[in-house]
Amino acid sequence: MNEAKYIGLDVHQATISVAVLDSAGKVVMEAILETKASTILQFIHGLHGSLHVTLEEGTCAAWLHDLLKPHVTEVLVCDPRKNASMKTGNKSDRADARKLAELLYLNKLNPVYHGAAGIRALKELARSYLAITRDLTRVMNRLKAIYRSWAIPCAGQQVYAVRYRTEWLAKITDAGVRRRAELSYQQFDALAALRQQVRRELLAEAGKHGATKLLRRIPSIGPIRAALLIALMQTPHRFRTKRQLWAYSGLALETYTSGEYRFVGSQLKRSKKVLAIRGLNKNHNHDLKHIFKSAATRAAAAAGPFKNFYEACVARGMKPAMARLTLARKIAAITLLVWKKGVRFDAEHLKQQAA
Repeated sequence: MNEAKYIGLDVHQATISVAVLDSAGKVVMEAILETKASTILQFIHGLHGSLHVTLEEGTCAAWLHDLLKPHVTEVLVCDPRKNASMKTGNKSDRADARKLAELLYLNKLNPVYHGAAGIRALKELARSYLAITRDLTRVMNRLKAIYRSWAIPCAGQQVYAVRYRTEWLAKITDAGVRRRAELSYQQFDALAALRQQVRRELLAEAGKHGATKLLRRIPSIGPIRAALLIALMQTPHRFRTKRQLWAYSGLALETYTSGEYRFVGSQLKRSKKVLAIRGLNKNHNHDLKHIFKSAATRAAAAAGPFKNFYEACVARGMKPAMARLTLARKIAAITLLVWKKGVRFDAEHLKQQAA
């Protein structure tokens, strides 16, 4: 007798709505639990058979995944953006939990990766570094916006330098605006110092992982990019082919076609319609896409095999923007190859990818 149970969790800050299906897909239990580790584990231990649990990706997803994994047969964190059936019909916590359990029973869920172990510290440091970098960029933009609002040209990086700061502030005649700029400079200094501290910790933590040395041998992949790649990708083995990595990085092409076949006489033939390209996929990891595209921009300007590849693309009539995109796809593919196989970068890898 199959005693499998399929459990859907609709997670909120204070409560979790639970729906349990048996092996025939019938609802056998519904409950509302407090979002508390002891309460959740007590409920799970009260169920028998092989337990398959699903919940949507969200704030508590990583915590719940690590909490439940040792106690159940399977924990599947699913992508809420791909659960189209969740958006139809009445909306309630109870209905959402039941729909999640039903989709798990039917094997219709798209999983979100939560599998790698041993890189939690690096992953959290990478998140901190990226968040502080974005905050620092916002402050820098606000500072320049203050000067531009008073028609003061401020191109370049000199406006941020400490030794020129008095000179720049003197250009603002209004006392209130000058004070606003001074406060922005204080915020800039605090974030810049904090960013340097997190950067040192990130590089120290990344040095504990063997893949760092391999990735840094790839041109345009420096210490920070290598550390962020390990933190964001976690393991290369989650990507079966380079095309899966392209899709995750926002470098995959979305295509559209319809009416692909037709009958000529009594024979089925493929039509000669041109495949329509709708651009790059929108559902992706934005930080990973930025890493590969910025690496391609740098590699296209520095001497080396990647610049030769870029120039060859341009010489064939490809637009520079498309050539950089193609180079970013090549860098992503080579990164996956080097990391997965544990080999050093060789210029021949570029030719293999091109082939």
